Amino acid sequence: MQKQATFSKEISELRREIYQLKGGGETISTLSPIKVEEQNPKIKAGELIEEYIPVQSTPQPEKTRPSVPKFQIPATVKADWEKFIGENLISKIGILILILGVGIGAKFSIDNNLISPLTRIIFGYLAGLSLLGVGIKLKSNYTNYSAVLVSGAIAILYFITYFAYSLYGLMPQLVAFGLMVLFTIFTVIAAINYNQQVIALVGLVGAYGVPFLLGDGTGNIVTMFVYMTILNIGILIVAFQKYWKGVHRAAFLMTWFIYAAWFFFDGKRAVDFSVALPFAAIFFITFYVLFLAYKLLRKEQFVKRDIWLVLTNSFLFYGFGFAILERHEATEQYLGLFTLANAGIHFIVGNIIHRQKLADKNLFYLVVGLVLLFLTIAIPVQLDGNWVTLIWIGEAALLFWIGRTKGVSFYEKMAYPLIAVALLSLTEDWSHYGRNYMANPETRISPILNSYFLTSILFVAALGFINWVNNQSTFDTASFKRKWIPNLLKIVLPSVLLVTLYLAFYLEIDNYFIQAYEGTKVKSLENGNSSYNSFKYDTDLIHFKSIWQINYTLLFLSALTFLNVKWIKNEVLAKVNLMLNGIGILLFLSAGLFALRTLQQSYVAQDANSLFVAGQFNITIRYISILIFGGFLFLTYRYLRKVVTDFDLTLVFDLVLHTTLLVIASSELIYWSEMGIGAQSNKLGLSILWGVYALLLIVLGIWKRKKHLRLAAIALFGLTLVKLFFYDLTHLETIGKIIVLVSLGLLLLFISFLYNKYKHLIADESES
Repeated sequence: MQKQATFSKEISELRREIYQLKGGGETISTLSPIKVEEQNPKIKAGELIEEYIPVQSTPQPEKTRPSVPKFQIPATVKADWEKFIGENLISKIGILILILGVGIGAKFSIDNNLISPLTRIIFGYLAGLSLLGVGIKLKSNYTNYSAVLVSGAIAILYFITYFAYSLYGLMPQLVAFGLMVLFTIFTVIAAINYNQQVIALVGLVGAYGVPFLLGDGTGNIVTMFVYMTILNIGILIVAFQKYWKGVHRAAFLMTWFIYAAWFFFDGKRAVDFSVALPFAAIFFITFYVLFLAYKLLRKEQFVKRDIWLVLTNSFLFYGFGFAILERHEATEQYLGLFTLANAGIHFIVGNIIHRQKLADKNLFYLVVGLVLLFLTIAIPVQLDGNWVTLIWIGEAALLFWIGRTKGVSFYEKMAYPLIAVALLSLTEDWSHYGRNYMANPETRISPILNSYFLTSILFVAALGFINWVNNQSTFDTASFKRKWIPNLLKIVLPSVLLVTLYLAFYLEIDNYFIQAYEGTKVKSLENGNSSYNSFKYDTDLIHFKSIWQINYTLLFLSALTFLNVKWIKNEVLAKVNLMLNGIGILLFLSAGLFALRTLQQSYVAQDANSLFVAGQFNITIRYISILIFGGFLFLTYRYLRKVVTDFDLTLVFDLVLHTTLLVIASSELIYWSEMGIGAQSNKLGLSILWGVYALLLIVLGIWKRKKHLRLAAIALFGLTLVKLFFYDLTHLETIGKIIVLVSLGLLLLFISFLYNKYKHLIADESES
């Protein structure tokens, strides 16, 4: 044990010295070993256990931490930036500066006439060729750098050739044209060989600039378009080797820009059918194949940018072609055939893709979508009027059925814009109703048996079929990124169906009475001036139109109410329908009763000298309308009892019901007073009627224990008393005043008696 203690002490000293040499903050003076108890069975012989206890510590000065920058760019990033700047960016800046310097030097020599034009051009070619040679020489070891030199050399050769032809006339146009074609061919070969898009872009810009650089003002557009066609075909060939999107898009933009500039700014030549349409078709087909070639070969999926290019190419060709054909009387009739031809082109491509399984479904759907789109456009182009609407909604129904039952969401999504377009077309068809309002029988349409109503019914049938398919739970809905869209469609589609069905009959009623109204037009000379033409009409027909449209609205809402109570049982529809029913009630109590009263007054006021005869139907229509309104109220009550369950509308319905009954009863009283008793009795009768009805509400309120009915009765009595003292007493005769005062007084006493007799029921109701 003594040896162990000695070793422990020596080791502690050594550790302290090592710690001090390392710059430790504390000086450990003594390390005390733990005494090992011999009787401890857990400690093996020869094992040393130490506990280091600092006996003395000397404070050391606090070391300052080395400053470390907050952010350091990693070495790899530094290397990448340095590589980009040194190997790429500097070379491009340098070649641009070189080209600029050559240009400035050439301009200086020209301005100061230092060298002859021929010498200038020769030096220019030598500079370009020298730079080209250096670039080719460095290709094996410095590919990227060499590519920049080659592209700069080609740009110099382009411009030198332009100067030689345009400024100095040192070469004919054909030679200059040939040289630039050679430069373009070399550029394409070099771009493929170098696998550098920058070379192709330089060559492309130069190639498309040739027609403008070498143009002599003669307007030989055919030559220019032939040249552009050859150039585009060359790019198409490159597409099978490389796929440089920048080159493709640049060629696409330049070609259609040049064509559009010629088409819009050279109008006299643009009407040349044999030039404009064939070259537009050539450009369209070239780029169509160009955009599809690489995707098909590499079996890549189409992204949004690719889709936009295909669509833009298709619409540019169709737009220019449509304008070209429309400018000629001989070809204007083929606009629909031209549209179908566009659809046919896309159909052939889509069929090949589908049969050969050449690409993913996105590309196939894109092409099929173009087929459907041009078929849809062809309908209004070739057909007129109602046929357009019918074919569009039929196409929408077919696409929706295929998409939903076959699980192809693309077709279903295509159906939705078609439904919208067909709906717009239907509204345009409805506007033609107004053109048949004249009295000329040849311009009128038969009620129900006319193309507009038939179109509406067929539209409703197709939309009803779409709704039926949409409600089938056995089929999956289209996969929308936004999950709320299918739920929205379940509301929008039925809504469009109901609105369309409602308007189909509503407009028929409107058209029938307007035509009848126009048919009653007679000339009137009441002003005594025979040269002045004025006309009179049977205005009762306008009021008949209003009341029948209101009756139809109530019947339509009643039918919808009945169907929902009996079969549909949709609570969302119930709430919407309930709001519409409320509007229907207000409509009848305002416009409906006004129209009925006007018809009744026309019947009463007519005499032997009346120009138009008011028949008995002016009176009968009143009770037909009230009967329809009564059934409508009953079905609305069934709504509240059976369908709407999440909140209680009993109070609202009671107030609406009794207000409605009071208004109709008041209207009936006024009606019969004017028919036989006289207008004086209106004031007396209305006050008594309101008082009796208030009494009825008190009785019902006590019997059914409905406080709101009793409060409504008190409010009605208050209104009656205001009417009595501020209106009736100032207009009634003495006997009338006595009758109304006694009647209302007795009613008030009786109401007070009821409150006292049944106060225990009212108290129990309050406590409960």
